[in-house]
Amino acid sequence: MDARIEALLAQHKLLTDVEPTIVQAPGRVNLLGEHTDYSGGFCMPAALSFNTLIAVSPRTDGVVRVRSVDFDQTAGVEIATLPAKGAGEWKDYPVGVLWALLQRGVAIAGADLTLQGNVPLGSGLSSSASVEVATATALLHVAGVTLTGAEIALLCQKAENLYVGAPCGIMDQFISANGKKDHALALDTRSLSFELAPLPGTVRLVVSNSMVKHSIGGGEYGTRRAEVEAGAAALGVPMLRDATLTDLQRKQSQMPDNVYRRARHVISDSQRVLDGVEALRAGDVRLFGQIMNEAHVSYRDDFEASCDECDLLQTIALALPGCFGARLTGGGFGGCTVNLVEAAASEAFAASLAEKYHAATGIKPDVYVCEIGDGAGVVA
Repeated sequence: MDARIEALLAQHKLLTDVEPTIVQAPGRVNLLGEHTDYSGGFCMPAALSFNTLIAVSPRTDGVVRVRSVDFDQTAGVEIATLPAKGAGEWKDYPVGVLWALLQRGVAIAGADLTLQGNVPLGSGLSSSASVEVATATALLHVAGVTLTGAEIALLCQKAENLYVGAPCGIMDQFISANGKKDHALALDTRSLSFELAPLPGTVRLVVSNSMVKHSIGGGEYGTRRAEVEAGAAALGVPMLRDATLTDLQRKQSQMPDNVYRRARHVISDSQRVLDGVEALRAGDVRLFGQIMNEAHVSYRDDFEASCDECDLLQTIALALPGCFGARLTGGGFGGCTVNLVEAAASEAFAASLAEKYHAATGIKPDVYVCEIGDGAGVVA
C-alpha cells in the first residue's frame, strides 16, 4: 500500500471505524494564460501529481466531520444549521463545497472526511482547488451522485467565490477535475470546451517555489480583477474575451494607464494560449518556450503581478542548459515559476536553479521535477 494512503487510513481511524473510500484531486501548474479565466478567455493548465487525498466514510446523522492531517485539526458541522459564510479558517474550503452541493440539491446524510495534501500551500499551485475538488468527489461518492467534471468545477468555484470569499476564476477547479496524465489542457473559459495537448516525453516541467507566499483572498488579486473588469467596461464589452489588441489601442486614451496595461496583458495572454496549442501540436518546444518567456514579461510589466524573487528565478533558469522557457505561474505576487526543460537535463537544472537562487537570496527554494497527473477520481 502507498505510504501516504496508509498514513491517511491511520488518521481516519481517529474519526471512525467505518471503512472509507479514498479519492484524490490534483493541484495544477498553469503553462499559459494568467488572469484570463474570469475574462472569458483561454488558459493552459496541467494537472500535477501533487494532490489532496481524502478518506471518506458515510454517516447518517446529519453531521459532517472533517479532519486535516496537515493542520492536525478536526472540525464538525451539522448540515441542518450550516453557516452561510466561511469564518476565515482552513475548514472553509471543504465546508464550502458541502454548502455548494446542498445549494445544488444534492442530498447528503453525513460523512467523515480525513484530508491530507502535498500541494505546497500558497505557492500558486492551487492547493485550495485541490481540496475543493477532492471534497466534492468524496461527498458525491457517499451521496451516490455523479456530476460531470465541468459541473464539479463550477460547483467548487462557487464555493470558493461565495463561501470562502476568494474571487477565483474557473481554471484551477476545472483542471483538477478534468486533467489527463502527460497532457496540458487548453481551456476556453467561456464555453468550458477544452482540448488536450500532449507534452513530448523529451521535456519536463520543473516547478520552482520562490518561498514568497501569497493568499488570493487578500487585496492584490481582487484589485487586479477589478482593473481587468474596468478595462472591459471602458471597451464597452462584457469581458475582455470580446476585445482585440486593436480595439484596446483605439480606446487607450479613454482609460487609466494601469487599466490599459492590465487589459493588454489579458488579451495578449489569451492569444498566447492559442499560439501555444499550435506549437505543441507541431512538437515545437522551442517556440512554446519562447511563448512562455513572452508571457512572463507581460505578467511582470503589464500586469505587475510578479516580484523580485520570481523574476530572479526566471532569469537564472533561462541561463541554465536545457531550459526552453520559464515564467511566473499562478495568481501572482509570489509563488512558483514553471520551467520547460529538456528531460535529460531536468535534474541537473533543478539542482543548479536551487543553488544559484539560494546563493543570491539566502532563500532555499523548493524545486520539483514534475509529473503530469490525472484529474480527480476514486483511488481505492
